[in-house]
Amino acid sequence: MDAKAAKTEAARAALDHVETGMRLGIGSGSTAEEFVRLLAGRVAEGLRIIGVPTSERTAALCRETGVPLSDLDETPHLDLAIDGADEIDPRLSLIKGGGGALLREKIVAAAADRMIVIADDSKLVDTLGRFPLPVEVNRFGLFATRLAIEEAAGKLGLAGPLTLRMTNGEPFVTDGGHFIVDASFGRIPDTRALSNALFAIPGVVEHGLFLGMADTAIVAGAEGVRTLHAIQ
Repeated sequence: MDAKAAKTEAARAALDHVETGMRLGIGSGSTAEEFVRLLAGRVAEGLRIIGVPTSERTAALCRETGVPLSDLDETPHLDLAIDGADEIDPRLSLIKGGGGALLREKIVAAAADRMIVIADDSKLVDTLGRFPLPVEVNRFGLFATRLAIEEAAGKLGLAGPLTLRMTNGEPFVTDGGHFIVDASFGRIPDTRALSNALFAIPGVVEHGLFLGMADTAIVAGAEGVRTLHAIQ
């Protein structure tokens, strides 16, 4: 099973958790897009849900495929959020934000009773940090914020390049109008401490550590589709 097929199978398995009448948070990224396409087929067959997308790109795909949409102003409480991840550890702590939608993804996940993460099994890691950690930052004071991130990480024994994300030669701008700094710290032994340290920096809007948010992970690969629950 190649990576694309694995993503499709994980997304297909996640559909078994979607029930008619649900208010559904719909994630961003390549695996979530596979989920949207499969969900659209079920909607066409009569499944009744209302979706709250985590990005403008997801919203556009939902409209294109006929998935009915709302937003958190109209639908502030969700039954379930389904989203992808860049890394998943045994506690189902996540790194997310490779696509740049981490702020909206975290807001939607926090509004849901449950979160299911879907991925191919290459995203499974023993310790988070192989994938650079996205940190969404305010444009104002960017250089000072980067220095503060570097200093905070250093106090936790973490070091590595902090790279302003670019696209087409210009800084990448999130749907919320912010920049993203990708922090290549390597292994992060104490994710909670890093999370707290980043949140203490005024210029940090959000970061891609999703801790204690996912209830279930559905991953697919050479061994088929597996459903994982957090190791406490």
